[in-house]
Amino acid sequence: MIHQYQLGGYNIVLDVCSGSVHVVDAAAYDMIALYEQKPRAEIIAELSAKYAGDPEVTPEELEACYDDITALKDAGKLFTPDTFEPLAGELKAKTAGVVKALCLHIAHTCNLNCSYCFASQGKYHGDRAVMSFEVGRQALDFLVAHSGKRRNLEVDFFGGEPLMNFQVVKDLVAYARSIEKAAGKNFRFTLTTNGLLIDDEVIDFANRECSNVVLSLDGRKEIHDRFRVDYAGNGSWERIVPKFQKLVTARGGKNYYMRGTFTHANPDFLKDIEVMLGLGFRELSMEPVVCAADDPSALTDEDLPVVMEQYELLAEKMLACEKAGEPFTFYHYMLDLTGGPCIYKRISGCGSGTEYMAVTPWGDLYPCHQFVGEEKFRLGDIWTGVTNTAVQDEFAACNVYARPECRDCWARLYCSGGCAANAYHATGSVRGVYEYGCKLFRKRMECAIMVAAAKQLGDV
Repeated sequence: MIHQYQLGGYNIVLDVCSGSVHVVDAAAYDMIALYEQKPRAEIIAELSAKYAGDPEVTPEELEACYDDITALKDAGKLFTPDTFEPLAGELKAKTAGVVKALCLHIAHTCNLNCSYCFASQGKYHGDRAVMSFEVGRQALDFLVAHSGKRRNLEVDFFGGEPLMNFQVVKDLVAYARSIEKAAGKNFRFTLTTNGLLIDDEVIDFANRECSNVVLSLDGRKEIHDRFRVDYAGNGSWERIVPKFQKLVTARGGKNYYMRGTFTHANPDFLKDIEVMLGLGFRELSMEPVVCAADDPSALTDEDLPVVMEQYELLAEKMLACEKAGEPFTFYHYMLDLTGGPCIYKRISGCGSGTEYMAVTPWGDLYPCHQFVGEEKFRLGDIWTGVTNTAVQDEFAACNVYARPECRDCWARLYCSGGCAANAYHATGSVRGVYEYGCKLFRKRMECAIMVAAAKQLGDV
């Protein structure tokens, strides 16, 4: 299977199953489209007529081009068949029972009252609570005990707002450091925060102990303050931006993400990215809102062409900044054309419910943070382990080949079947397909491939 598209002045051909990307001239682009549809002589005749008068596209050149395409096919770089489906269950079975990451809901409470919050202002449709050290310690022990031979273990301090329980965060990191050597493990911590409680102590701690910090900023002040308000209705932009700038500077401008959310109010999100760049932030992410379809913040069909254009304009902006010696990173455009994720990751996805789980303040286990509060998805707890094996089995089988709609999609080995939580909230099934999200993902991948190809070709 191949995918062809034109973007940024490039004719791009992706060979889906090998991952090979080809940037070709117009005649080769046309020939590849016809290659499996018509006989050689008919293709040569058709393209000779189309390019008559072009001195660079002679019948001889077209014959040579056809031979080159055939050689690429024979080398497994064009029209490569999909041979991965039989591996899906086999690869997943090899990691059965191995947990590599936990999302610790250190605080089911928040000091902001964001209207679009999927977590109901940090409460996750339940009671406000903070995680005790004892529960957190048991969660870390659970992770070590169920991590098999994996050495690197990931722990995200999440909320709500985790800094509302900062002492427990510090105590848990200290505990993890005290056991990791004897356990043969290496803990890597991430902190996700809205920034209101950042101070010098938090900055020093994060820079010493956290491999990554995720900072919530929606870009333009008027957009950010429209949604990210405190319980008195006051915007938070002016309070958090200086703190974010101080933290990022102290981190040397690395190992963080400035994460924004775009909604129906700002489908033109490139303006928000430009504000972030103007504030000195270079590691950026803008995510489409996750909310009910009837929520005022929800993206609509009318927003879709605007968002699609924004992704293309963003790609152009990235290349222009790269050329000017002022590069920045956009999370969804991070793509390694020479390697990239292994086939296990491409088939199996994020590992929610199997390799990755969320832990509530009470020690309950859920497939990921977006399922917390959905009682039917409760897997068990950190003391007895996974007892709801039916749900875990459902997630274990949730690979890219579990969804019929994915089979003919060229992006399937990049999204690995998509987000189970988004699928569930859109369709009622973790094996469903959130089509709106799929459209956005495919556009992001086209842009990401174009940006990566331009860099590979030295055009920036």
